[in-house]
Amino acid sequence: MKNKITAAILSAAVALGMLAGCSAKKDDTVVRVGSLKGPTTIGIVNLMDKASKGESQGKYEFTMSSAPDEITAKVVSGDIDIALVPANLASVLYNKTEGGVTAIDINTLGVLYCVTGDSSITSVKDLAGKKVITTGQGATPEYSLRYLLDQNGITDCEIEFKSESTEVAALLAEDPSQIAVLPQPFVTVACAQNEAIAVAFSLENEWQSLTNGLGMVTGVTIVRNDFLKDHKEAVKTFISEHEASVNSANSDLDTTAALVVEKEIIGKEPLAKKAIPNCNIVCITGDSLKSNLEAYLNVLSGYDPKSVGGKLPGEDFYFKG
Repeated sequence: MKNKITAAILSAAVALGMLAGCSAKKDDTVVRVGSLKGPTTIGIVNLMDKASKGESQGKYEFTMSSAPDEITAKVVSGDIDIALVPANLASVLYNKTEGGVTAIDINTLGVLYCVTGDSSITSVKDLAGKKVITTGQGATPEYSLRYLLDQNGITDCEIEFKSESTEVAALLAEDPSQIAVLPQPFVTVACAQNEAIAVAFSLENEWQSLTNGLGMVTGVTIVRNDFLKDHKEAVKTFISEHEASVNSANSDLDTTAALVVEKEIIGKEPLAKKAIPNCNIVCITGDSLKSNLEAYLNVLSGYDPKSVGGKLPGEDFYFKG
């Protein structure tokens, strides 16, 4: 009997030791997360809210910036561990840091839409012989639009570039018959302010029809490899919580819209509720991360290698988890 009691005590002690070991493995480091004011942040606002209340699994410090250059500088200096950035910037940073960052998920697919008061425009093919006003000259919006035009055999579409989306929206307000390509949430705001214009088509849908369902990748989440090496479990926890936050963004519009307004990403909740479902907020990982992002970067590189940092990233760029 005594031996049985002793064995039971030893078994309990071993079990407690194992539990202690498991808890000791939990990475309590504070993960510094940077994002851009816009759709890429919309996907993490629910996680930001949970973290502020002490309800998240991981510990986070969030920074939201208005300009990509701010995020770039902080990643290079090591002041940010994880960053949600434009897809091409992720590749640029990979090259700039000589392979020092890894893409862990795609956070946003296509956010570009063709907007006009001309009801005859329903697809890219209808842009033949037309003038399109847009932003992003020498950047991904231009190359994405040119790819769609080229793949549809359109050689006579004039593209007129403006410096800001607000300028494009103002031109549409003056003359609704003009054709523009705008990103969300500017699309929703512009349509709300002017009933004479509407969405003609989504560039994401047009893109997928040409690529066997692969997406037009707008935003990618990257991690510094120095941080990943020492805190892999914390990174995995972030990915899991990012996915949950994205699911909440797409399913609980009331809560998410309120948080988006609180973060001053969109001005009013009714507009936020209309814009969020069209922002293509996602959390794509694994093989799908690689197939979608690699194909998209290949297109950009074909138009201008500088847009991806001079060369395409290597296999080590894609997180396999």
